[in-house]
Order: sequence, then C-alpha cells, then structure tokens
Amino acid sequence: MRAMILAAGLGTRMRPLTNHTPKPLLEVGGKPLIVWHIERLKAAGFIEIVINVAYLGDQIMAYLGDGSAYGVKLFFSDEQDEGALETAGGIRKALPLLSEIFLVVNGDVWTDYTYDATFQLPKECLAHLILVDNPPHNPAGDFLLSSSDQKYTFSGIGYYRKAMFSDLPYGKHPLAPLLFEGIKNQEITTEYYEGAWHDIGTPARLKELDSLLLTLL
Repeated sequence: MRAMILAAGLGTRMRPLTNHTPKPLLEVGGKPLIVWHIERLKAAGFIEIVINVAYLGDQIMAYLGDGSAYGVKLFFSDEQDEGALETAGGIRKALPLLSEIFLVVNGDVWTDYTYDATFQLPKECLAHLILVDNPPHNPAGDFLLSSSDQKYTFSGIGYYRKAMFSDLPYGKHPLAPLLFEGIKNQEITTEYYEGAWHDIGTPARLKELDSLLLTLL
C-alpha cells in the first residue's frame, strides 16, 4: 500500500511563518512537520509515499529529494501550475501514483497514530476515517462514530479506495462533500483514536506543540 501526504496548502493561517516557507517544512520538536510523517509512515511499513505540493512546492521537493535519506521512495504530484487543487482534487490528480487502497494523512497535523500498511477495506466500503476528540476550534465535531450518536472530529487520516475519486472531474474539489455522501450511502466506516493528535493550524498551536515535544524528547 502507498501513502499520500497532503502538502499543497497555502498555509494562510500560519502567516507570517509561511510567507517564505511552506507549512510542511515548519519545524516542531526539532524537525519539519512533514519529516515526522515520513518517519512514522516508514516505521509502519510504508516505503512508497506520494506527496502533493503547490505553494512553494519546489522547496519541499528540494528538501526531501527522492526520499532515500529517510529510507523511503517519494513520488511528487506537482500542483504548482494549477495553484492547489484542494484535497479531493489533489488526490484525484495523484491517483495514477497511488495503490488501489491507499492511506492519506494531512500534512498539517501531528499524531502518534500507528499507520497500518496492511489495512484492508471491505469490498462495499470506499473509505475508513480516523476520528479524534473534538478540539476547542471544532467543538461540534464532523462525523458520527459507527457505533455512537456523538460526533467526533475527522483527524485528516483516512484509508481510501481509488473508486471514490476515479469519476471526479479533474480540477479543484474539496473532500468534505465526498465524505458526507459516502457516509450517507453507508460506504464509509469510522474509527475513534484516543491517542495524541494536534491540528497545526496557527502559529500559536505550532509553538504549543513545539514546547510539548521538546519537553518529551
């Protein structure tokens, strides 16, 4: 199975830190956010990883190279000419680089979730989403757990089948409408994760996580 790291965002909420540096290369706990992901994916058995890039994407590709420094093989889906295709649009463009079932993780989260390179989706299932406790900035949550009537927050981590995106026209598309449609049609399952998860959406959250990680290291 291949994994995909979403790294094409503009990082608008992280300015001025992202004025000249793409968000995935911002450091936390002594290393860039995206390197944390690559290392955890490698530890879980993912040796082929797709990364989409847009804003300041050349910096990301130059920094990471072919992935050999991390013991993996990297494939880049370059959206710089399009100006970022949003989440579903970015996945749609990257489909030729992905396996039939693949993992996607948002590049702007930090988590100790253990990825599963052997994960299998049931035949009738298009996706499996990892949900976490609702953070202060998203108190209402996003989706119901399969066995609960309480909404939890989508972690940005999910296992997907190519068929979920194959009929999507090329271009800019958000992911949320596809997820809500899939849940409505009972084609998506959910799972609760109670471990560490941080949404790095603002400079304040980045600083908070950096202090926490430096304390633990």
